[in-house]
Parts: sequence; structure tokens; C-alpha cells
Amino acid sequence: MKIAIITGSSRGLGASTAIECAGRGMSVIVTYNSNPAKADEVVSAIMAKGGQAVALKLDVANSGTFAAFRDEVAAQLDALWGRQTFDYLVNNAGYGLFNPIATVTEEQFDGLFYVHLKGPFFLTQTLLPLMADGGHIVNLTSATTRVATSGVAPYAAFKGGLEVLTRYMAKEFGERRIRANSIAPGAIRTELGGGLNDEFEAVLAGQTALGRVGEPNDIGGAIASLLSDENRWINAQNIEVSGGYLI
Repeated sequence: MKIAIITGSSRGLGASTAIECAGRGMSVIVTYNSNPAKADEVVSAIMAKGGQAVALKLDVANSGTFAAFRDEVAAQLDALWGRQTFDYLVNNAGYGLFNPIATVTEEQFDGLFYVHLKGPFFLTQTLLPLMADGGHIVNLTSATTRVATSGVAPYAAFKGGLEVLTRYMAKEFGERRIRANSIAPGAIRTELGGGLNDEFEAVLAGQTALGRVGEPNDIGGAIASLLSDENRWINAQNIEVSGGYLI
């Protein structure tokens, strides 16, 4: 039985990924920051179909809490699965901010940095001793690192940093046979950044070769598939999952 930790999995892409992973036989540690009820709903959905899951609180913006989170993960691994290690880490937690560069405050900049780059860096570092050899790390980046979109400069810059960090993870963790890849979603119908209104969605759909915006399970399914052993030779890659956005 493989065990996956999926950050920010109480809703959106993370929840979809958790459910897709469970559907492929993985056990899941769901994390949430401020909405335990939503996390419990994801756990219940997984368990209703015969899967195994547990929800733990995690604030990816606060690296000072990571050691305590690691200890809680270790306790749950032992209590629920009789194991000392987990197999997969999906660094998904995040949020959007749509402001032009001229109006971004330092506080807004720092908030995005903590969640999208510093958090994944130090959370991965903290959890690495608990990751089984032969494991896999998937970082969520963004198609905005390829296509410049006005209003998301800090977000895209940190996602670009995470894309580079992914390759370094693959390089440095390779001796333990730990793979690292990133998935770059295009426009997805989620609550990120306040969601999409009908007019904006129509514009994005018109810019996408397949003629629609993505759904959370388009990304969740891709991540779950990438984690599987059938994709064991994919490593150090950034894979855009966007339906052909602005090609």
C-alpha cells in the first residue's frame, strides 16, 4: 500500500488529487489550513469507497510548524498503517493573487513566496527523512510560467522557482531513487483567486485548443497517474496539463 501526503487537499485540485489517488489504491494524508470540515468531507468520500485517509492541519506558510507536522505524520503512519515511512508528497497548497506589479505590496509578495516556494522547499526538507526510498515528489507549478499573464507576476515567478527547484530535487534525491516532477495546470475551474466568471472563462476556453477550461479532476487524474509505477521513468520534468493553452 502506497501512502501519499497531499497538501492543501481539503478542496479544489488537492481534493480531486486525493480522491483520484485513493481510487488507484493509495492511502492519503489530507492536509488543510483553516477548514477542517471540508477536509473531513474528503476523508469521508475516500473511506466511503473503501479507501484509507486521515486529515491533518498544516499551514504551509509557517515553516516553524513543520517539525510538529512531521511528528504528527510519523504518529499517524504508525497508528494507522504500521509504517515509519510514506511514499509520495504532492506540494499542492496555494492561493492566487491578481494585481499588476505596480500595485503589489511587500506583504502580498511575501505571502505568495512563503506558500509557493519557501513552504514546499522546507516542508520537503522536513519530511524527507520519513519518505521511503523510491518515493516521488510532485510540485504544482503553473502554465503562467510559460505564458505571461498580466496581474500574476509574483505568483508566476515563485511557481517558476518551484519548477527549477523540482529539477534540483530530482538531482539531489536520485541516489535514494526518489523522483521529482512538477505539474503545471492551465486555467482550471476552482476557487483559486476568486474563481472564474462566465466572461473570463469564455476567453480562456477560446485560447485553449480543446475549447474549454479544465476541471479539478483533469489535474487530479494526471497527478495520480504520474505517481504510479507505470510512469516510473519520468523524472525531473515539468508537465503542462492545460488542454493546449495558447499554443
